[in-house]
Amino acid sequence: MDFFNTLLLTLRLAGVTTVILLVLGIPIAYRLAYTRSFLKPVFEALVSLPLVLPPTVIGFYLLLAFSPNSALGEWLQNNLDVRMVFTFEGLVLGSVIYSFPFMVQPLQSGFEHLPPHLAEASYTLGKSTWVTLWRVLLPNIRSALLSGIVLSFAHTVGEFGVVLMIGGNIPSVTRVASIAIYDEVEALNFAAANQYALSMVVLTFVFLVLFFRFNRRSQQWITR
Repeated sequence: MDFFNTLLLTLRLAGVTTVILLVLGIPIAYRLAYTRSFLKPVFEALVSLPLVLPPTVIGFYLLLAFSPNSALGEWLQNNLDVRMVFTFEGLVLGSVIYSFPFMVQPLQSGFEHLPPHLAEASYTLGKSTWVTLWRVLLPNIRSALLSGIVLSFAHTVGEFGVVLMIGGNIPSVTRVASIAIYDEVEALNFAAANQYALSMVVLTFVFLVLFFRFNRRSQQWITR
């Protein structure tokens, strides 16, 4: 039972994280793609920071920031009854921050490679920026959108350092597959570790196959 609970928790974390990243990533990527601000390199560096920082560094600072002993953690717990450390919510927060560039960068690249006349034609017809984004631009970066979803989901499934630091190892609460594999290897229980690892390989492989199949069909539909 613990095996299936761990896998379900891992998939749930990846799913929730991907949805949140999609909601946050689209407007941020759009803004980064079209802004001419001199601060654009600064914002791009902030978005890309999780790519180069060790995950334990991110997890450590999240642990410090949201610990019940910190000012922010104490305020959240006393006023909103929210605890981020060693909870599923903390896992989501850490995963969103750590996987952020895997959603934003493909979307930003997709926006930047669109011909300018698409948006200009929409504005000429009196469409708002919001309508232009959702009705004109997003359908034309479908491949980038799918890439961001797949990369974010797969990256979250494989996270270890961040989720261990802020979530710990609580069965059915924060014990995801990557932590379970590490646990079983430490206990020299290689059969159980193999069971977790093989399951994740199969699930990820099936997910990627479905992605490439759907992406190919969508490209064929666009070219018609």
